[in-house]
Amino acid sequence: MANFAKPSAPRFSVEVYQNEFLPEGGRDVHAIVTVTSTGGATATRAAAAHGSAAVVIMVDCSGSMEYPPDKMRGAREATAAAIDTLRDGTAFAVIAGTHVAKEVYPGQGRLAVADPATRAQAKEALRSLSPGGGTAIGTWLRLADGLLRQSPAAIRHGILLTDGRNEHEDPAVLRATLEACAGRFTCDARGVGTDWEVKEVTGIASALLGSADIVADPAHLAEDFTRMMENAMGKEVADVALRLWTPVGVEIQYVKQVAPTVQDLSDRRTGAGPRAGDYPTGSWGDESREYHVCVRVPAASVGQEMLAARVTLLLPGAPGEPPATLAQGLVRAVWTDDLAASTAINPQVAHYTGQAELAQAIQQGLEARKLGDVDGATAKLGRAVQLASASGNADTAKLLAKVVDVVDAAAGTVRLKAKVADADEMTLETRSIQTVRVKKT
Repeated sequence: MANFAKPSAPRFSVEVYQNEFLPEGGRDVHAIVTVTSTGGATATRAAAAHGSAAVVIMVDCSGSMEYPPDKMRGAREATAAAIDTLRDGTAFAVIAGTHVAKEVYPGQGRLAVADPATRAQAKEALRSLSPGGGTAIGTWLRLADGLLRQSPAAIRHGILLTDGRNEHEDPAVLRATLEACAGRFTCDARGVGTDWEVKEVTGIASALLGSADIVADPAHLAEDFTRMMENAMGKEVADVALRLWTPVGVEIQYVKQVAPTVQDLSDRRTGAGPRAGDYPTGSWGDESREYHVCVRVPAASVGQEMLAARVTLLLPGAPGEPPATLAQGLVRAVWTDDLAASTAINPQVAHYTGQAELAQAIQQGLEARKLGDVDGATAKLGRAVQLASASGNADTAKLLAKVVDVVDAAAGTVRLKAKVADADEMTLETRSIQTVRVKKT
């Protein structure tokens, strides 16, 4: 079989943006690491042809999907649209999720291989989807994991749709399931309507390195599922790790993805030898992401310099083989008595620090609002409006304007709206982690 990954696989590059200058005694070093993958489109088509992708679609069929009826109808249409988007050669399955998980297609613990015939059969099988029963999302994920684990595909992905809370399963069971599935497949999660729990859906996506979003109107599900599947079909390299090596005496403060979404990876570190650790980044197609690395170096005197950290992108090797290095970048520290140099803030670092604060301010503001803390909610959401305005995050600014009346965006002066639609509040919370890139000058 031809090896599609060699000549046409994506090429990775790493760029490090930082102000390496520290004042005497300065210790904290911040850097934005931009990772870009390009040139994988040809390989992606070849990948699908050789069966290197596997996808499982999990559809909520609990009793609440019957109210209103257009939710279940929208779910069937969306799943059919996703199936139509599968490239030939992709392994796939459909699961109906209630308080138990059931295979809808192809059944018998198998995955089908996408072609015109199997796509038609799968869409026909969707007629059997009907609402009834409870919600136990962990069972859906465990079945999906079992199906995906039998596939040799490099890209293993899930799409999960729910309209309610995980009421028929202990939260600890879902947490344990997510821990078990992490690293085995990625998963995009969607909430339809407004009766689901934002933290639950975003938590699933976060744990499994996928995206989360709200589809308030079931009529828009098919469009969203098509986009999700197109994105999944665009992935070509799986299980890429960001390895951070630090010299003796250097402490890692945090490692966060900051674009296109905020995702704290600090607790996901796995040891990789002396003073090195790997952070998962999931699957890649043609795309660019940004990571904020903060390390604390030993204090030093003016004129000294050191390598504060080395960032390496790695692709796992075959069993018994070492990982392949895809790209590398260096983070430096230089001590100076030049006040202008040591106090300058790198534009990328400043921007993404603000974007991370924006996400936190929105989440804290909405939580305060739910608790009836008007002053706290006003302060936090006002700060969010100020940050969104300053960074040019127009999409988030529009969502904030549905929750607060903006008096002065630049100053962050707002008033809480007396009435806010559930869909507007949930959309703001779900999308709070979405960021914008640094403005080009």
